[in-house]
Amino acid sequence: MKPIRYGMIGGGQGAFIGGVHRIAARIAGNWELVAGAFSSTPEKSRASGIELGVDPARAYGSFAEMIEKELALPADQRIEAVSIVTPNHMHAAPAIAALEAGFDVIIDKPLADSMENAKAIADAAARTGRRIAVTHTYTGYPLVKQARELIASGKFGKVRRVAVKYTQDWLSRAADLENNKQAAWRVDPKQSGDAGAFGDIGTHAANLAEFITSERITRICAELTMLDGRFIDDDGAALFHLSGGGKGTLTASQVLVGDINDLAIDVYCDEAGLHWRQEQPNTMRIGYRDKPTEIWNAGANRAYLSPEVLSIQRTPGGHPEGYLEAFANIYQAFGNELRGAASGEPGYATMEDTLAGMKFLAASLESSRRGAVWVDL
Repeated sequence: MKPIRYGMIGGGQGAFIGGVHRIAARIAGNWELVAGAFSSTPEKSRASGIELGVDPARAYGSFAEMIEKELALPADQRIEAVSIVTPNHMHAAPAIAALEAGFDVIIDKPLADSMENAKAIADAAARTGRRIAVTHTYTGYPLVKQARELIASGKFGKVRRVAVKYTQDWLSRAADLENNKQAAWRVDPKQSGDAGAFGDIGTHAANLAEFITSERITRICAELTMLDGRFIDDDGAALFHLSGGGKGTLTASQVLVGDINDLAIDVYCDEAGLHWRQEQPNTMRIGYRDKPTEIWNAGANRAYLSPEVLSIQRTPGGHPEGYLEAFANIYQAFGNELRGAASGEPGYATMEDTLAGMKFLAASLESSRRGAVWVDL
């Protein structure tokens, strides 16, 4: 299978998530970076491309130039897909342009900075028939997929309650915003959109709850707050209802001191509770009332895992795989689909999934603005 030739938009010098995407694509093994518009500053974009080993002639000054000049290349040389790793406000324009040019798109979450722009991307994908994947990273972890399969099997009964949290402390001080490119755009509503922490990491928490339970959040009651001097939320919590009748709580904050990157989920069903934590991603605890607690371990030699879960692991148990490998599983799944080699359900967040995330954000913001009232999605 030939690798997918792709061009990257964003992710140049000083960026964080672009490097993660590139490493993930290399681990996946079915992607090849051949072009890019790595910065909104043309000189920086070209310098970034040279650093990354991209042909200088294909390190472009803007995404529009990349699309135009790549289309002029022979079909067996031009890019086939675009990876978008820009701040949220720069998702819609390049995504729509790429889709309309005939390129498939893989894009960092959330899909866009507003529901209006998210729908515009969705409309472009439907109109062009091109495919789009959104990188909700944590669904790429093997034990997250195993948890989804176990709950879907019905062996534990219905989902009663979900408790999910994603808490960090890296924006807990005023000084954290000084000379910090990654912080600056996340606290700027012109770049991040209307949501801050709830958009940046709350969407991950909501997506994880929906993915593991195979249910949608249908109602939400949220309270979003911010530190003095901030303009969008950096802390918040919500109650929610699931489509299957279960209820849940969700916390998302980037100002809780002592929490580095604590994404954790507890799913309580009629007969068992499943517990997974991203900071210890290779173990999952399943608790029962009338028999001993089980500890499930990830690993390519753990025969009790499902074949689908085993197929996305690269090392034996006890050799931890983590964030980069989970990201790689998303790239690998999307690449396989683009090459017609996919099987089973998609291994990435679909347009339906990511629009659900945008509805979650819109409802959370509305609920909080109205004084933490219940809002239907």
